[in-house]
Amino acid sequence: MIATLLTKLLQKDVKFEWSEKCHQSFEQLKALLMKAPMLVQPKSGKEFIVYSDASLNGLGCVLITQIDLWDDDSVLAELKVRPMFIRQICDAQKNRICVPKNSELIQLILNEAYHSRLTVHPGSSKMYNDLKQFYWWHGMKRDISDFVSKCLIFQQVKAEHHVSSGLLQLIMTPEWKWERITMDFVSGLPLSPGKEDAIWLIVDRLMKSAHFVPVRTDYSLDRLAELYIAKIVRLHGVPLSIVSDRDLRFTSWFWKKLQDALGTKLHFSTAFHPQTDGQSEQIIQVLEDMLRCCILEFKNTWEKHLPLIEFAYNNSFQSSIKMAPYEALYGRKCRTLLYWTELSENKIHGVDLIKETEQKVKVICDSLKAALDRQKSYADLKRKDNKFEVGDKVFLKVSPWKKILRFGLKASSVRGSSGRMRSLSE
Repeated sequence: MIATLLTKLLQKDVKFEWSEKCHQSFEQLKALLMKAPMLVQPKSGKEFIVYSDASLNGLGCVLITQIDLWDDDSVLAELKVRPMFIRQICDAQKNRICVPKNSELIQLILNEAYHSRLTVHPGSSKMYNDLKQFYWWHGMKRDISDFVSKCLIFQQVKAEHHVSSGLLQLIMTPEWKWERITMDFVSGLPLSPGKEDAIWLIVDRLMKSAHFVPVRTDYSLDRLAELYIAKIVRLHGVPLSIVSDRDLRFTSWFWKKLQDALGTKLHFSTAFHPQTDGQSEQIIQVLEDMLRCCILEFKNTWEKHLPLIEFAYNNSFQSSIKMAPYEALYGRKCRTLLYWTELSENKIHGVDLIKETEQKVKVICDSLKAALDRQKSYADLKRKDNKFEVGDKVFLKVSPWKKILRFGLKASSVRGSSGRMRSLSE
């Protein structure tokens, strides 16, 4: 053996003497390790055979293993399946029925797993995970997904997780003060000493100025009509249009007749579609925050704070018009204790006053249009512009408005879409 002499030098109780034969063995071993065929350890995990032959003078051994010869047309890869994965595959196949590719049999299984009262229309993912524990067939996941997607009832009631359909549609920008207004109600407030439990919110869409009127939820239509004329018509005249959330008060026959008599064209928001009247929703949030702050800071009831809350809102800067609503409405902000001496009498008269007012309205319209365009650009990033052809069948979403009862059921109990409707025009 080539390394025998070198091995003996490393044994215990053997004197280390480097002889000429040891040097020759060392040089020969180096040469064999540096050129082919090389001396390497056999690869573990691969089957190999050792042939040996021994005599009194020496021992000879040959190690033989399987070698695969690869040519240019061969795939230079070797697929190995570890025992662990094989066990997992075998465990997954236990107690599962292999269903033949029979459409009638598969439909029978799917109908039982989907329409039964014990399952109640599960989603495709839940249905697949339940069925795969007992059944298997080729294309099983795809078949379940297609089956669920064709269920009309599931399409009507399922929650929406995709981006909103249709780009944001903006309503027309008003041309003058208090010509076009929005209305809404803040209800569910504690009963005040004056027996009011709600706030009637009335907002000018151009100047963003607002009136907060305390009311009761059980006010008659006659009483609401009187308040409307006293609070709005008395100060600002008759508006051209009103955007509301289709509250029952506005949809009643009496209210429509009253608006017709005043020359007002009543424009409703799209049914259960609050984005058209997003302005009222935002101001309601501001109003609620200001009410909470006043009650926590100054105590007393919400009704006592409401007049000054209305003043504080109208006298504060609004980013959409780049000024305060009072400044847009009257030409300057109203005097307060903090700015008592800074606001002097207006020296502009006649034609100059008219020009300044018209110029300020133009600036407000431009600022409002820029704000609306910016809002639309941000909203459209999360929306999808769907195109429909005449005759296409679509779903109409009729999710009930908050705090409204439909068919004797609460809002959360009513289905989200009505039956399919045919598109008659673009």
